[in-house]
Amino acid sequence: MLTRPLGRLGRESSVVMFGAASLGSVTQEEADASIRLALEQGVNHFDTAASYGDAELRMGPWMPKIRSDIILATKTGERSKEKAKAEIHRSLERLQVDSVDLLQLHAVGDMENLDMCTRPGGALEALLEAKEEGLIGAIGITGHGHQAPAVHTEALKRFPFDTVLLPLNYYLYSLPDYRRDFDMLVQAAEDSGAAVRVIKAIAKGPWAPDQARPYATWYEPFDVQEVIDACVHFVLSFPSVVGFASAGDIHLFPKILDAVKRYGSMDRERTEQVLQGISGYSSPFGAPTSIA
Repeated sequence: MLTRPLGRLGRESSVVMFGAASLGSVTQEEADASIRLALEQGVNHFDTAASYGDAELRMGPWMPKIRSDIILATKTGERSKEKAKAEIHRSLERLQVDSVDLLQLHAVGDMENLDMCTRPGGALEALLEAKEEGLIGAIGITGHGHQAPAVHTEALKRFPFDTVLLPLNYYLYSLPDYRRDFDMLVQAAEDSGAAVRVIKAIAKGPWAPDQARPYATWYEPFDVQEVIDACVHFVLSFPSVVGFASAGDIHLFPKILDAVKRYGSMDRERTEQVLQGISGYSSPFGAPTSIA
């Protein structure tokens, strides 16, 4: 498994992170099989969240066996100090651990949410307190939507976050405004020492209203192996990207792992040829809007 340095955390992270949203609504047996596969393939970075259904509960039984061998990250979507503090303690209990390596402010994709998190009495204060108490090792921020790169650039001006996690795929990067903002964020992260991690690498676009949904993802994912290969090659071609989170469906995970194994075998020309030829490729977030 290819690894890259996880910024100030001082750890080597597998380039594919186990996106535990995929465990939100599966049985323990199904979760066990997926986690076991990840470990067998060298995945050492597990990213979950308090809001991912039963995901933390499904991961909990594994922690006594693997905690010291993995990078464990979770998230809080609360915006006040008191509620975020309570959610952090709940996550630790559900995960059956004394601490996590990374705690992230979740779904901060616009200025309003950033303001709520960073104001006096906001969620960031809970994370700082938890870090002082040894409950978390590092502090990160995540976000969805077209505004996420610009919002995270502003976030790095307000606080030295250790990591950022935001969308990146071939289509999003083809949007001039998104490309500009993403490139600016990468530079800001490099200047501050923050690690860049990405999501939505294999997202094709929104589900159509009357479309059958064979996967648990809230967007339509790619499921053809060559296309997944091209998507993975694209995001990992950014040297500044530490890694990407796997899609939120356990059935897609083996194909993503296969694509990572082949990283480097598809050149840029073939990658673009595959991705440019896709009908219906669009942003999972709908039409872009400008940042306030």
